[in-house]
Amino acid sequence: MPKTKIYLLLIPVLFFGLSTWASEPVPSDPKATPQAVKLYQQMLKLQQKGMMFGHQDAFAYGTTWYAQEGRSDVKDVCGDHPAIIGWELGHLELGDAYSLDSVYFDNIRKGVNYADKIGAINTISWHFRNALTGGTAWDVTSKKTVASMLPGGEKHELYRQYLDKLATFMLSLKTNNGKYIPVLFRPFHEHTGSWFWWGKNLCTVDEYKTLWRFTVNYLRNEKNIHHLLFSYSTDRVETTGEYLERYPGDDLIDLVGFDLYDRGADYQSALGNCAKIVTQIAAEKGKIAAVTEAGDPSGKQTAWWTKKILETLRPYNLSYVLVWRNSFTKTKDVPFGPYPGSPSESDFVKFYNDPKTLFLKDIR
Repeated sequence: MPKTKIYLLLIPVLFFGLSTWASEPVPSDPKATPQAVKLYQQMLKLQQKGMMFGHQDAFAYGTTWYAQEGRSDVKDVCGDHPAIIGWELGHLELGDAYSLDSVYFDNIRKGVNYADKIGAINTISWHFRNALTGGTAWDVTSKKTVASMLPGGEKHELYRQYLDKLATFMLSLKTNNGKYIPVLFRPFHEHTGSWFWWGKNLCTVDEYKTLWRFTVNYLRNEKNIHHLLFSYSTDRVETTGEYLERYPGDDLIDLVGFDLYDRGADYQSALGNCAKIVTQIAAEKGKIAAVTEAGDPSGKQTAWWTKKILETLRPYNLSYVLVWRNSFTKTKDVPFGPYPGSPSESDFVKFYNDPKTLFLKDIR
């Protein structure tokens, strides 16, 4: 075969990091629903076009409102919704009616459906309780929690019950015509730190990987859930080796990302280094790359969007950057996203108008 033809065949392999010839990229789940496959392919293509903007709980509440369908603080500022909508399922495992962020699970279900209907993409995190101690996700008093949840562990059956509740919720995410809504699911995040019970100093590498493998396989094989794309996200890391140390496997993961909040003068260098690491890994493995959480904890920087985020991330092919929530009580948390009257409101409009950033109108 002439070399020119060989090179043509190699192009899609190098571009998507796949091992098959001239095929469309597919998620890690061999039984992924057509909608999940479509979302995966859409996000990979958009990743080459620009960087989507995401906001946690964007459709659930804002700084001055709660549960108003069709509203977001982002739209109040720039006239457009985020492309990525984040949701949180903490306390679902307890059978509670509302999440740890005081959002009724019925409203989350409705919000996921609304986001999907208008063309936005849903991502879900789960800060669930410590199965061993009964404490919160931030209870790090025991180094045996993960081990206790694995097959053979004393809390394994309880963890299965948690997953059963999760599965029931995930299987309820359907369109009006009965099709499952594809979702990015991001459990066990920021594990390179040690502030959650699944953190690096609270379990071994093998325990963490086994927890991931059991969780994904249980949802896929026992609960027949195939509309989830799984996201793996660290906190800040220095090297590719550190990032991949607890990576559970290409057959489980669809998105590689990281969380990084602005807590000092080194933020831009750390943000750029992490972005370089995940985009290189994503290219090699054929995965989506993203900044899965970010934000300015001070809430006071007037040019944070353009100078810190856009300027730093512009060189990289990232699918999205998501900032954390705008608490509707303001006194509880600093709003991480824009809102009318915020110090960075005018800068966010510049961020919105830049060709690099993608919002809802750009992806529909």
